[in-house]
Amino acid sequence: MAFRRRTKSYPLFSQEFVIHNHADIGFCLVLCVLIGLMFEVTAKTAFLFILPQYNVSMPTADGETVQYHYGPKDLVTVLFYIFIAIILHAVVQEYILDKISKRLHLSKVKHSKFNESGQLVVFHLSSVIWCFYVVVTEGYLTNPRSLWEDYPHVYLPFQVKFFYLCQLAYWLHALPELYFQKVRKEEIPRQLQYICLYLVHIAGAYLLNLSRLGLVLLLLQYSTEFLFHTARLCHFADENNEKLFNAWAAVFGVTRLFILTLAVLAIGFGLARMENQAFDPEKGNFNTLLCRLCVLLLVCAAQAWLMWRFIHSQLRHWREYWSEQSAKRRVPAAPRLAARLIKRESGVTRGDSTRGWRMGDTPFSSGPCQVLGRCQPHALHAAWGPVCARLCLLSHRPFSRLPRKWGGESREWNLHTD
Repeated sequence: MAFRRRTKSYPLFSQEFVIHNHADIGFCLVLCVLIGLMFEVTAKTAFLFILPQYNVSMPTADGETVQYHYGPKDLVTVLFYIFIAIILHAVVQEYILDKISKRLHLSKVKHSKFNESGQLVVFHLSSVIWCFYVVVTEGYLTNPRSLWEDYPHVYLPFQVKFFYLCQLAYWLHALPELYFQKVRKEEIPRQLQYICLYLVHIAGAYLLNLSRLGLVLLLLQYSTEFLFHTARLCHFADENNEKLFNAWAAVFGVTRLFILTLAVLAIGFGLARMENQAFDPEKGNFNTLLCRLCVLLLVCAAQAWLMWRFIHSQLRHWREYWSEQSAKRRVPAAPRLAARLIKRESGVTRGDSTRGWRMGDTPFSSGPCQVLGRCQPHALHAAWGPVCARLCLLSHRPFSRLPRKWGGESREWNLHTD
């Protein structure tokens, strides 16, 4: 970020220079656009980058309102806000996430996931608040029929269009951030999947004039994702904290059901009953059977894929949990047996304390070791190592004479630690 002290300098315009100074470069470009507003010659061009274009005055009962529709000039506005997103990404990373991660002392893998969840928590929280405000003020929650009535929704209020432009800018900025943040190669395919999914759904709702339905679906999706990444951040701080994950698991399935129900209700039933069912791109009308089927297929396939990944992940975690529990049940048996054997061993009378057995006895003259076949390593499985060691202790065999390797394992059996 700007004004940051650096202890190491890199060659100008080299790869490392761009990676470490990409936020400063973006800040300079944004500053040039803002300076252009100060001069009358360049002000008109600067407004193309900052404000949404294609405004139209619409007469209403109270007067006139300004509405917007989309066009090619929106790409210029999206480009400007991509640089804004890069700058905000660097600010959150340096002044919030880096300071927290230094205190947690995370590994490289956890550090990468911590940064990812930290950025997405900030974005999802701001998007949920913004989207909820837009949905409430426009009346989409109080009147669900407005999601498909008066289709096509070609003309949008300022806050709706600006919201979509910022959403597209954020998810487009996430693509170069994979390079700037030096994301591990193993993580890139997974992150590319959900970045592309968001871009396809947001751009589809914006270009097909389904902006009202898209706002409600984004509100549901972002709320669930915010809960998930918050739970993951809490898990990094305290690994025993699983309450938020359980809450997210319950909300995740319900959210998938709501999204599918709302999409089928608005597209499958609402738009199917509209009178203007004709393909007319100039008027922004895509209400045909083929378009509706394609949109429904895309939404249903995405939700089914997310649900399949969720079920697969939960089953894997459950298997790991039960394997750990079964391992914990087997481990405490050895210390109890060792304590019992030590207690019995304390009552044995030894003739020679330096040798560890009575004078005249041979190591394999009697005792359980004679039954076990003289405790030869090649004759016993590795799992019998601790048992044989304890049996030899009862037969007064000196522990120092026990073999150090059992079944090919280079481990020293210790009565007090196994």
